[in-house]
Amino acid sequence: METTFDVRVYKILTYKGSRKTSYTVRWVVAGKPYREPFPTSALADSFRSELVSATRRGEAFSLSTGRPVSHQSGAGTVNWYAFAVQFTDAQWRRTSGNNRKNVAKALMTTTIALLRTPPPGRFAAVDVRTALREFAFNTNRRNEAPPEVSVILRWVERNTESMAAWEDPRKVDDVLHSLASKLDGTTAAASSIKRNRRVLNVAMEYAVKHGILRANPLPKGRGTTPPTSSAVDKRSLINPDHAASLLGWIRRRPRGGRRLHAFFATLYYAGPRPEEAVAMRVLDVRLPADDDEDQWGELLLHTARPEVGKQWTDTGKVHEVRGLKGRAKDDTRVVPCRPALTRILREHVKAEDLKPGDLLFSGEFGDVLAGSVFRRAWRSARQQVLAPAEFASPLGKRVYDLRHTCLTTWLNAGIPPAQVAEWAGNSVPVLLATYARCISGQLKDHQRRIEAGGDLPDPDEDR
Repeated sequence: METTFDVRVYKILTYKGSRKTSYTVRWVVAGKPYREPFPTSALADSFRSELVSATRRGEAFSLSTGRPVSHQSGAGTVNWYAFAVQFTDAQWRRTSGNNRKNVAKALMTTTIALLRTPPPGRFAAVDVRTALREFAFNTNRRNEAPPEVSVILRWVERNTESMAAWEDPRKVDDVLHSLASKLDGTTAAASSIKRNRRVLNVAMEYAVKHGILRANPLPKGRGTTPPTSSAVDKRSLINPDHAASLLGWIRRRPRGGRRLHAFFATLYYAGPRPEEAVAMRVLDVRLPADDDEDQWGELLLHTARPEVGKQWTDTGKVHEVRGLKGRAKDDTRVVPCRPALTRILREHVKAEDLKPGDLLFSGEFGDVLAGSVFRRAWRSARQQVLAPAEFASPLGKRVYDLRHTCLTTWLNAGIPPAQVAEWAGNSVPVLLATYARCISGQLKDHQRRIEAGGDLPDPDEDR
């Protein structure tokens, strides 16, 4: 930790505002000014006395924080890069593949912001980012880093600030600004900023728990992160005519069209998440007999297979096997299968000659249906079916919009939110926060109920 004895402590600055009075301690360390505000004069006097006492004792002051060495935690002896690697390994054992990926991205950006000097010209910026994200902060691959990556990581470790940097508010602000920016300097999406801040907050709490930092240095309270909204954009919902045209085009697709048609129809009619649909097996579909008058069936959802990338899973496979989102392990969700979907799935199982243990929707070679395959097919369908203005709009832009359309249809049909939440695998508060803006068709009924309460008598009638 770099220190100096060049310190000057000034008188307390008192500011009397319209609502309250603040007292600011001012001092300079090696020509760099520092300020610390306090709500009372007693607190300010106490802090200033500590600074003065430290200078009289001949105690060194930290160049990174401006505080006496005795005020510092053990942060100055811990390298940020080494800490970030330790934190990655601690998180790896208990987190999902997607979470591991998000942790690596956030730590990559933070590490670059905490470099003492920019990387030398012999290292391309993209190579430094790749080395950190794909190897340094990936527990499974770190020891497999090729020689050129190892060279970059050794340089990064030598040139990274210590954890004492987190005791400097200005350095904290610099890191948070980096986490909130894209590579081109523009502001990142609010959801990305919130996700990065969440990862960094967990890292700071981990540092406090292990005695590296005395307190979490990240600012708290409202306004520290941009507001985000989980509400569905009503423009993204697909009306029945568009749905019929899109699914019809996919069904006529020469390569795997019928198989993908059944997959998309399931999302549209039953509303599972795509990672839940690709995990379904034939025995998870309870279909009635052909001669049964009641053609309603059931879908039993109990597994999800999100696509996260083979470098982030413990198995080395692209898909990770997990339980249902927000549910206990091995929990099952039952979703109704309406007659239209029953006919499609019965035909699909017969055409593909599927056995009970087979995946209901598989890839071309019997493996798990890849997200890149069904996303590409959906994009092609939108491009071929929709008008140019519709294609450029949010209308059905994501495959997930089929699920949004299904859940909105159920709510607009008057099905109680608690029942829709159960079928969808959401809580009622989340369901309403997500779809409240999309509920329509019930305004006239609501207006009649409001009017049923009665109007006030006409004042003229009392005369």
